[in-house]
Amino acid sequence: MAILEVNDIHKRFGAAEVLKGISFSLEKGSSLAIIGSSGSGKTTLLRCLNFLEKPDRGRITVQDEVLFDAGDPGTQAEPEIRKKRLNFGLVFQAFHLFPQYTVLKNITLARELLEKERQKTQGTSAPQKEIDADAAALLAQMGLVGKEKAYPHQLSGGQQQRVAIARALALKPKILCFDEPTSALDPELTGEVLQVVRSLANKKTTMVIVTHEMAFARDVADHILFMDEGLIVEEGPPEQVFGNPREERTRQFLARYSSEP
Repeated sequence: MAILEVNDIHKRFGAAEVLKGISFSLEKGSSLAIIGSSGSGKTTLLRCLNFLEKPDRGRITVQDEVLFDAGDPGTQAEPEIRKKRLNFGLVFQAFHLFPQYTVLKNITLARELLEKERQKTQGTSAPQKEIDADAAALLAQMGLVGKEKAYPHQLSGGQQQRVAIARALALKPKILCFDEPTSALDPELTGEVLQVVRSLANKKTTMVIVTHEMAFARDVADHILFMDEGLIVEEGPPEQVFGNPREERTRQFLARYSSEP
């Protein structure tokens, strides 16, 4: 059963139509990799899923709950959108850690704010001890034991991105999204981040991964979407899309990519 259903998403910026009717579904516990050239609409799609951009048309459903329907203003109220964002965790290209906070505080801050809001609205919240323990467990999962008191500038790029992944997981999202998680890293640091994402896939974390790492996408993803000029040109299991693509545009993209140094 699909945990995420995306139906006919359109997005325009001025005269530029960036998304031209995107539809797909994602099963719980599976990993979806979105590939394509720069400018194909991959990041815009991810931002629409996380409500950082508002689609002009279409519908987004998570676990049979309609989170967004462009034809229903009731799904677009800002207080509701903030709650709906909690369904998704987003890991950005450039980390976006708070430089003034320690690693531990970067991970716990959003959870602390959420629990304060729950205390106001529901009269109950998780204690700080539980929040800190959950964060410590995430740091261990990311291979960052001992870095709790470090500041972002004291970490390598790979370590910073692993903190960003832990931060996204701290709110226990239903779907974890990655926007080119290794694009800001030196090649020697890329592998450690990809290994973390691979371990999450092995644990059946539901993920949407925008990536330019073709070998990684082929190895980790259960399903591939190839986007070009705002459209899904081809989709299917990795062995089909990479091994026997049906569409000429897919073949051209893969051939061009494999020929790059």
